[in-house]
Amino acid sequence: MVENKDVKNLLFYERKNVWKEISEDQVTAINQFSDGYKEFLNQCKTERECVKYIHNLCLSKENSFISLKSAYKNKQQLHPGDKLYYIENNKAMILITIGKEGLSQGIKIIGSHIDAPRLDLKPLPIFEDTELGFLKTHYYGGIRKYQWVTIPLAIHGIIYKNDGSEVEITIGENDTDPVFVIPDLLPHLAAEQNKLPLKEAIPGESLNLLMGSVPNIDTEVSDKVKATILQLLNNKYGITEKDFINAEIEVVPALKARDVGIDKSFVGAYGHDDRVCAYTSLMAFYESSNTINDKTCYCYFSDKEEIGSNGNTGAQCDTITYVTELISELLDISEIKEKQHHNIKNILRESVMLSADVTAAFDPNHKAVFEANNSAYVNRGIAICKYTGSGGKGGASDANAEFVNSITKLFDQSDDIVWQIAELGKIDVGGGGTIAKFAAQIGINVLDAGVPLLSMHAPYELASKADIYMTYKAFKAFYENL
Repeated sequence: MVENKDVKNLLFYERKNVWKEISEDQVTAINQFSDGYKEFLNQCKTERECVKYIHNLCLSKENSFISLKSAYKNKQQLHPGDKLYYIENNKAMILITIGKEGLSQGIKIIGSHIDAPRLDLKPLPIFEDTELGFLKTHYYGGIRKYQWVTIPLAIHGIIYKNDGSEVEITIGENDTDPVFVIPDLLPHLAAEQNKLPLKEAIPGESLNLLMGSVPNIDTEVSDKVKATILQLLNNKYGITEKDFINAEIEVVPALKARDVGIDKSFVGAYGHDDRVCAYTSLMAFYESSNTINDKTCYCYFSDKEEIGSNGNTGAQCDTITYVTELISELLDISEIKEKQHHNIKNILRESVMLSADVTAAFDPNHKAVFEANNSAYVNRGIAICKYTGSGGKGGASDANAEFVNSITKLFDQSDDIVWQIAELGKIDVGGGGTIAKFAAQIGINVLDAGVPLLSMHAPYELASKADIYMTYKAFKAFYENL
């Protein structure tokens, strides 16, 4: 029997504000964690750079991870406590720690994605018009095109030359580098453009990167500015126009991760979606990896989520299944508690996963698209989403109540984890998806959980430091205590 005076405390669900729940020591920990995250963001603006960063951590002396591919090639037996990594085409990755139970009791997985909305260069991008040199781009993922004009942009990527050698390119990140810009129409001449919907005002084919304007007067070709651009690129990188066909070059904001707000409570940066969940899960995994868990644990960094998780580095690929098959063949059964035959399908059905992805934070400047009772709020901690999708839950995995209960119970039992429940806006307004449904398709119990963002998919997104830290704490609890 609940007394009237206890109704609010015992019966109502109320979100907690992280800043009101924590000590001064935790404030310091939040800021220190955010400083490390900002460094990660500044070094990792592409999925390849993320994999390189994580790989370097694996190879450091204090971590001692070994390559699963090498272990399999050498038929090296695996034992509880072993730490491994697997890289898929330099753009996706899985970290693994072998548990005491091997695989028969399932795996604990946190899966994020390390690609982000951006502009890619077309295969033959360089052209000249009225003695101005440009690069043609093809946007990647769900961008709002008008946000990408008139801002400083940088070029990151790789090119393979005819001789097979690889050239890495990064221009626009150092203070002495030039940056690149997509020009926009001045307001004095934009009367017709202003009548267009935002989606149509900047056509995709007009997202052309201004590269230069100095003509090469000594060449006999008609495109003299293009000649200058190609000559400069050849002098520095030894590449030709044809080499762009064998390239993956991304155009990203030339902006550093910075504290935002007079109280420095936000991190502003390009690529929070979904590198904030990649970094928090990475740190949680590393800090948990030195303790031998009962269950084997994976930390999965996927690619291509922003375009549907396709391709052989996306979550629709069989990477998780393939890695599990390799491990099952190498395990030393004599050291495993449960000596059961490893049926991969059965293993996956015993497995649990957090699909670590961001969600939309309630924005008081745009209240009309949110349903206030079921939105994620800034500073209210990690947001769990039982389902994503659009309309009538189209494209959602829709986690079952039993698994949701196991996760919320875990978070509640950890006194210092602040969490909240969320949906992605009003039902008929829009929607979005994550990699959760692809894990569900192979039988894994999976739930979406991550950081609420303001300005999601913009060139400069905002995330609360408090929510970032709570997401890290929640992921750590998942690995250590579930």
